[in-house]
Amino acid sequence: MRTPAGIARTSDDYFLVSVQNQGNGFVVQDDRIARLEPGDFAMYDTTRPYELHFADNFEQYVLRLPGSTLRTLVRNTADLTARTVPGGQGAGKLLLTMVRTLLDDTEMSTQSAEAVAQSVEYLVVAGLSGLTDAPPPHLAARRLAVIKQEIRARLRDPGLSVASVAATLHLSPSTLHRAFAAEPCSASEWIWAQRLDGARLDLVDLTLLNISIADIAFGWGFSDAAHFSRAFRARFGCSPRDYRNSTLA
Repeated sequence: MRTPAGIARTSDDYFLVSVQNQGNGFVVQDDRIARLEPGDFAMYDTTRPYELHFADNFEQYVLRLPGSTLRTLVRNTADLTARTVPGGQGAGKLLLTMVRTLLDDTEMSTQSAEAVAQSVEYLVVAGLSGLTDAPPPHLAARRLAVIKQEIRARLRDPGLSVASVAATLHLSPSTLHRAFAAEPCSASEWIWAQRLDGARLDLVDLTLLNISIADIAFGWGFSDAAHFSRAFRARFGCSPRDYRNSTLA
């Protein structure tokens, strides 16, 4: 057990990962209890109180990962503590094998050992990411880029929406919304911001001076000229007409 008083006496910031090899164990933190069977693993944050409980006969490997490193690889670590990553498949199954390899192969070169250790870290991240249905960071960035590309290609489509983009990319709307979780705005807000940016450029395009402001708005997916004017003023600080006149004066 680690108590608040014990935590106060140290400045260490790291996560521990318990990998169950034999017997049963329990990790308790954040009002959650992770039951560990052989092959399972669970993570806990050493900067906050936690408890460990074990059966009489058990064997467990404990990995230590720097807090600053893990937080850059996995979002919302506080939601992932004391949650069981099953060892019967995927990352959980591979992790125990990797750890045993590190411990058992005494003739492994330093370079090989470092490579296996890095693989262990990746497996921990993959297992934790699976708990939130979130892709690993590099896949999350790729998914967001694909979503934005699809949105940009359809900005002038009046039927563009989060739901329609999700359907085209075979994603659920909630998955698409989660892709924007680390962005400064939501998916819907990003769509309207891109449309406003496009309309702003058209307003001062010399080849489009004969196109009315309303038609430019409609061309960028807005269905109401008054709504477009309000949104434009909120984003750029002036009305579309004032922006066009002042820029072309």
